[in-house]
Amino acid sequence: MIAIIDYGMGNIHSVQKALESFGAETVVTNQPQAIKACDKVILPGVGAFEDALAELKKYNLISALCGHIKSKKTFLGICLGLQLLFSQSQEANHSKGLAILKGRVVKFPDTNGLKVPHIGWNQLKKAAEDCPLLKDIPDKSYVYFCHSYYAVPDDDIVAATCDYGVEFAAVVCRDNIYGVQFHPEKSQALGLKVIENFINLC
Repeated sequence: MIAIIDYGMGNIHSVQKALESFGAETVVTNQPQAIKACDKVILPGVGAFEDALAELKKYNLISALCGHIKSKKTFLGICLGLQLLFSQSQEANHSKGLAILKGRVVKFPDTNGLKVPHIGWNQLKKAAEDCPLLKDIPDKSYVYFCHSYYAVPDDDIVAATCDYGVEFAAVVCRDNIYGVQFHPEKSQALGLKVIENFINLC
């Protein structure tokens, strides 16, 4: 069973539809006990870092998410759901992230002449060949992004990057923890392949 966390900050039904297209059993939930009963968890996210943390705290989800990850169960963060894994964000000066991964989240610079937020299709540059989430995803594949901030990991966990004036982490991978800055549920066939790979993770 795959839990999709519903905290009012993500494309819940698009993610669920993508999973179920491969026959995956899913539950959309904001209940900690339901999370504990699931083998895999997806934390989607669209919106502001601080608001997302407030909603996770409101539903008492932080300890359940951290417990799921610490128990070595598979986890996927999508967009804001990836950013929340890090220690802090420039978007929220007074709120700390989940600090599951070391690093910070920063805003795209205004000096590169590109519009912020970064919206639309862009290419992945694979930085690691052993990330199972990217199995059978060709290098330089196009996926769909929508974000103003990006993660800067301290550790060597970046599986793919993307260039938007600056090169940023588009996919991270460490043990049972996976995160994508793009939206696989909006990335057509290649995004669905990422979803399928997640379903097949042990």
